[in-house]
Amino acid sequence: MAIVLFVVFGLVVGLLARALMPGRQSMGLLMTALLGVAGSFVGGFLVSLITDNRVTDLNTAGLIGSIVGALLVLLLVGRLGSHRATV
Repeated sequence: MAIVLFVVFGLVVGLLARALMPGRQSMGLLMTALLGVAGSFVGGFLVSLITDNRVTDLNTAGLIGSIVGALLVLLLVGRLGSHRATV
């Protein structure tokens, strides 16, 4: 059950990151959920560096960090995808 909640949380975070990122991101719901999950790990890691929270703790800083992490992952994927298309 926890895995299903984590994927749903990843989908919500991914959708928020895609809504906040300017431009068009062409990805389906599965890739959006994976984006949110990856962003949660990146954001959780960044928040754990700044605070004394663990990576897997659920708190406000972790939620904001998850969205920031998803934005970073989306930016990185966008840069790599545009580089691959121009070569």
